[in-house]
Amino acid sequence: MINFKNEIAKAISKVTDIDVKELETYIEIPPNSDLGDYAFPCFKLAKTLRKAPPVIAAEIKENIGIDGEIIQQIDIVGGYLNIHINKETLVENVIKEVLEKQEKYGSSDIGQGKNVVIDYSAPNIAKPFHIGHLRSTVIGGALYKIYNFLGYNSVGINYLGEWGLQFGKVMAGYDMWKDEYDFTKNEIQSILKIYVRFCQEEKEKPELTEKAREYFKKLEEGNKKQVETWEWIRKISLENYQKTYKLLNSKFDSYNGEAYYNDKMDAVVEELRKKGLLKESEGAQVVDLEAYDMPPCIIITSAGTTIYATRDLASLKDRINKYHFDKAIYVVGNEQRLHFKQVFKVLELMGYPEYASRCEHVPFGLVVDKDGEKIGSRKGNSIFLEDILKEAIQKVEKIIDEKNPNLENKEEVARKVGVGAIIFNDLSNSRIKDEIFDWDMLLNFQGETGPYIQYIYVRTRSLLEKSSYVPELEKLDFSKLQEKEAIETIKLLYRFNEFVENAAQKNEPSIVARYLIDVAQSFSTFYNEHKIITEDKSIQHIRLALTYCVGIVLKTGVELLGMEMPNKM
Repeated sequence: MINFKNEIAKAISKVTDIDVKELETYIEIPPNSDLGDYAFPCFKLAKTLRKAPPVIAAEIKENIGIDGEIIQQIDIVGGYLNIHINKETLVENVIKEVLEKQEKYGSSDIGQGKNVVIDYSAPNIAKPFHIGHLRSTVIGGALYKIYNFLGYNSVGINYLGEWGLQFGKVMAGYDMWKDEYDFTKNEIQSILKIYVRFCQEEKEKPELTEKAREYFKKLEEGNKKQVETWEWIRKISLENYQKTYKLLNSKFDSYNGEAYYNDKMDAVVEELRKKGLLKESEGAQVVDLEAYDMPPCIIITSAGTTIYATRDLASLKDRINKYHFDKAIYVVGNEQRLHFKQVFKVLELMGYPEYASRCEHVPFGLVVDKDGEKIGSRKGNSIFLEDILKEAIQKVEKIIDEKNPNLENKEEVARKVGVGAIIFNDLSNSRIKDEIFDWDMLLNFQGETGPYIQYIYVRTRSLLEKSSYVPELEKLDFSKLQEKEAIETIKLLYRFNEFVENAAQKNEPSIVARYLIDVAQSFSTFYNEHKIITEDKSIQHIRLALTYCVGIVLKTGVELLGMEMPNKM
């Protein structure tokens, strides 16, 4: 496909003798398409060429040599060159490329041979999947798919929270009260009830805390009974999580959690000691980071135990050895920002600056209700993700029963729309912002929502079914698609790869989500202004081709976010 920015930059380079790659970075897209398809700010060249921007603009326009196949018209506005490209060339390039590549359209091989390790989700075992882990799961899942789409080898790691005193509490409580609970119906809920009960009772009975320590010590020492109980809890937790992961289309290549690194931390501590990085501070062993405007990074606590930073360093060393990663991404809440800055800096000081520079913390905000209060806080809102997903599906089923009761595969459609609404609601705004969870908003079929994009996709399918064919490339007359609304849609389709690559560069799936809203809205405008099925078959062919291309991009795009498309709604 023609790279229009590159072609424009090459044309300007011939006039100015300035490097094509440099010129390409200056080219902008005007806020109003009436001003042109691309804009070149000549003031960027004023210092180099030692001329006023309007003079530079005039000289470039006079000498650029417009052949019409790429550049159709150039206007000068102040110090800008406003460039209009050949619309027929654009239409032909986009439609040919989509029809040829199908679901691979927008992909690339820029990541070929590179591993991207993505650490996301990471729920705590012995508890049902909490809504607090929704954001990490869907953001990480989208990044996993986006990087794969760009040719990288994504490695999804679910760093399970599976170690620590809390499991001593669970095991002690299980031994004391297991006969009081029904484990035949929902094992994970019964385990949670025991844990909650233990935490409540230890407030009045401090001896229970000591009992929990004894149980956890036995687990650390490898006591057969405690290890078997822990393994059982881990197993039933994962079985419970897999139901949610299946709904969310989340994939992991490793479930190595905290326990996996128990025998790998001593080597990290010894390496830090040998390299003279450990210092004693108030009984603890720390790495002093004062020179980097950070508090010390605790490696061994005053009680002689390891801590999160120790395990994260051990996991990083392990991931370096296993994956030789090009990027290591941690999709973890914003409150851990300082922790990761410390860990990455310590890794650098240990002698791994190249790998430390490849590590990135991808933070995100909270899930809040429409009043701005954290979900699951003192309002007592539902906090288990499985319950929320089921409720979303049920709400969509009710909408279907009201609006389209004879719809085939209602349950499957409700699942795709309901779960898709949850995913898109999370990903449609910048991840650093709090996610507003509002049923009326996220299930709206007209707003900037997942169901709206699915509805527009279904409309494209309906038009193709009504015409009963997908136009053959040889029968397309690209000159017949010149309406402003059609060109705006084509221009968006042309930029699909640009938005996907930008999402990867910024680790920001919302860039793809917002792009899909723009595509859906643009096509809806075109559809409302112009008939697709017409008496003039040459016009019908090209409009159906555009319709088909829009469907391909919408479907590919939502799948990158972890959603699924229904064929009917």
